[in-house]
Amino acid sequence: MATLASVYERIVLAHPARVLVLFALLLLVASLRLDQFRLDASAESLTLEDDQALEQFRETSRRFDNSEDFLVVTYSPAGDLFTSEAIARLRSLRDELAALEAVGSTNSILSVPLLYSPELTLDNVDSELRTLDEHEVPLDTARAALLNNPLYPDLLISEDGRSTAIQLNLPTPERYYELLYARNDLRDQANAGGLSAEKERELDRLENEFIDLKAQLTERQDRTIAEVRSILQQYRDSAELHLGGIPMIVADMIDFIESDLSTFGLGVLLFMILTLALIFRQWQWVAVPLMCCLFTVWLVTGCLSWVNWPVTVISSNYISLLLIMTLSLTIHLIVRYREYQHANPAFDERQVMMATASAMVRPCFYMTVTTIVAFGSLTFSGIRPVIDFGWMMTMGMAVAFFVAFVVFPALLVLMPPPLSNLPADSDRAFTRIFASLTERYGGFVLWGSVLLDVLFVVGITRLSVENSFIDYFKSDTEIHQGMITIDRALGGTAPLDLVINDEPAPEGSDGDAAALECDPFLDECEAGDEWRDTWFTPDKMSRLEAVHNYLDGLQETGKTLSIVTTLRLLKTINEDRSLDAVQLAFVPKVLPEDLASTLLDPYISETHDQARLTVRLRDSSPTLRRDELLKQIEHHMTTELGYERDEFTLTGMTVMYNNMLQSLFDSQIKTLGIVFLAIAAMFLIIFRSFKLALIGIAPNLLAPASMLGLMGWLNIPLDMMTITVAAIVVGIAVDDTIHYIHRFGVEFDRDQNYLAAMHRSHQSIGRAMFYTSLTIVMGFSILVLSNFIPTIYFGLFTGFAMIVAMVASLTLLPKLILMVKPFGSERSPVSG
Repeated sequence: MATLASVYERIVLAHPARVLVLFALLLLVASLRLDQFRLDASAESLTLEDDQALEQFRETSRRFDNSEDFLVVTYSPAGDLFTSEAIARLRSLRDELAALEAVGSTNSILSVPLLYSPELTLDNVDSELRTLDEHEVPLDTARAALLNNPLYPDLLISEDGRSTAIQLNLPTPERYYELLYARNDLRDQANAGGLSAEKERELDRLENEFIDLKAQLTERQDRTIAEVRSILQQYRDSAELHLGGIPMIVADMIDFIESDLSTFGLGVLLFMILTLALIFRQWQWVAVPLMCCLFTVWLVTGCLSWVNWPVTVISSNYISLLLIMTLSLTIHLIVRYREYQHANPAFDERQVMMATASAMVRPCFYMTVTTIVAFGSLTFSGIRPVIDFGWMMTMGMAVAFFVAFVVFPALLVLMPPPLSNLPADSDRAFTRIFASLTERYGGFVLWGSVLLDVLFVVGITRLSVENSFIDYFKSDTEIHQGMITIDRALGGTAPLDLVINDEPAPEGSDGDAAALECDPFLDECEAGDEWRDTWFTPDKMSRLEAVHNYLDGLQETGKTLSIVTTLRLLKTINEDRSLDAVQLAFVPKVLPEDLASTLLDPYISETHDQARLTVRLRDSSPTLRRDELLKQIEHHMTTELGYERDEFTLTGMTVMYNNMLQSLFDSQIKTLGIVFLAIAAMFLIIFRSFKLALIGIAPNLLAPASMLGLMGWLNIPLDMMTITVAAIVVGIAVDDTIHYIHRFGVEFDRDQNYLAAMHRSHQSIGRAMFYTSLTIVMGFSILVLSNFIPTIYFGLFTGFAMIVAMVASLTLLPKLILMVKPFGSERSPVSG
């Protein structure tokens, strides 16, 4: 240790200017790729690691020529929708939106076939099609045709006929899927057994090309959304307009992330400046720690940019956390530095800094390592963005320690603060309150902690993960209002697909029922006969109708669409008579191509022997429980409708989001279990005492339990942000524990008196703990101004848990030390 201290003094303290120049070069290198820094709020960023539902979702979208990349504009005129003026304004709006470069096509009540005419039959459906765009259809007739059509109500028009929607389709280029599947194939090969050097280069090329293409598509999509909003603004004087759709949600979430990164990062900085100025009242104690915090964020952000590591919704608070964690390290150094200044007024700044670094390097190193363990536990969660967040903060803590013990001392030697006019213990009164409370009411502290633990554990049993995505956003935001309108008036917001698999067609049949030995339209075919090459048979359609009716009848579902919807429409055309077997067989040939692309292709894939039923859930429904609903559907399909489990697949955004939500609770328990096992092991290594390891765990159990328990009692579900709070709280709270126990041991060695050591520890390290906790709580409190509700909860619960951690470290922890006496026996008082 003496050799290391000598090297440290000769390199860092003797040549601070050189150290800072070299560090400036490091910051410069980190800055070279800052233009590559990117944010990601895509569906892929909110899924489980290797979640097969994402691949199923993509495959379904391609097979049925369906994409979630569309925007929905809701249009509710001040008066009646079906007036010449309102329709003219709707047409003008539609035309302006359709002219946008990224919009491939539009769907609206203006362009869809009305399929309503006294002369309309299955034979002349092609020639008798009518649309509001191309024909002079009386508006009353158009209204009746749209509302009586089983396809359009709750989809393009509300059931009361007062609101309508324009769907803007944003096609994804085929190159996207080519790169995606080629990249994933090489990734699978790498995971299975490694790649050759040539294929590794190919994978790197594909990764970079895919990232570049995603960035281009995201930029185009953002530009399109901005253009749509600009157009909508011109029509708000005559109608209530809202914008919805997955691309808008992604774009707005990225906007919220950017806002949180900039606004709240700046807000935390301002709180830090104010707190440091009020506590220490010297400009050096504001400027130096502030620069250290900024340097840490700068360096970590540069590293993320170099490795193309995107920031997601979950990791968006990494700037605030790094600022606070770096400040925590520097505050402990500042308090110790000031103590040495007053204790040794003859020391120069290098001597004081060397004494400070020597005294604090061990507890700060232990603190950093245990915090890294806490954040590193997030890598076991199974949720991709949570894993990434864990690695980000692991790297960030290593950088923060380097900055605290290299950059901070160098700056301080160049800008030494004068001896404070304030006595070293002038502000000790507040922390002495905790020492006095522990001394006089230790039993109350102990049993009060036990009671709180019981209450918090009960609260944890009440935790849930069922939450409404709509409620992630404040009610006055456009995204919330648009989603509510679509959810309640236009069929729901959360998409869910049920794909049913048929047996493959007989080889050589080419899907032609007439070529088969057993004709299902004329003969009684047995189950073993190879005629299951077409979906258009009475038996199959009857089974699909039973599924459709079941899904449509669920309380949580909105609009349900399938081939059954098409058949009901054709029944209306067929003079309200159901299609017989022959008519049913020729449906694909009867419908014109433009109608088939709307009424058949999204629901039947004869090529892949699959039928698709698409459902939209009402996300704002108070009874919606996604996991229960999906299990209920699976159970009904297998027990009531006679399908085998491998004959159908539930897929779509709802399934992926549910998989992520359901993993939250298990992930939280697993994460915390790993954290506490790792920290207990670290405590054993650090303190070399089983007693101290157990004592140190106690306050760290109370802090995350308080946060999770309070959420349970308040019926606030876990979400993609709050899942990380427990690990963060443990990571920060353990810092106080290590510093306090380490300082207590130092103070106890002075006179072997536990009570006196406790009071001195509260007056020294207790102040640093209080300052750090105060800064953290104040810094996170600014997150309540976010428009993203999970961010608000993140700030509130982190602040609350940190208050609990501080109080526990200054009351419960010393009480346990006084009880167990882990540092050995007290020295017997000397008799007079």
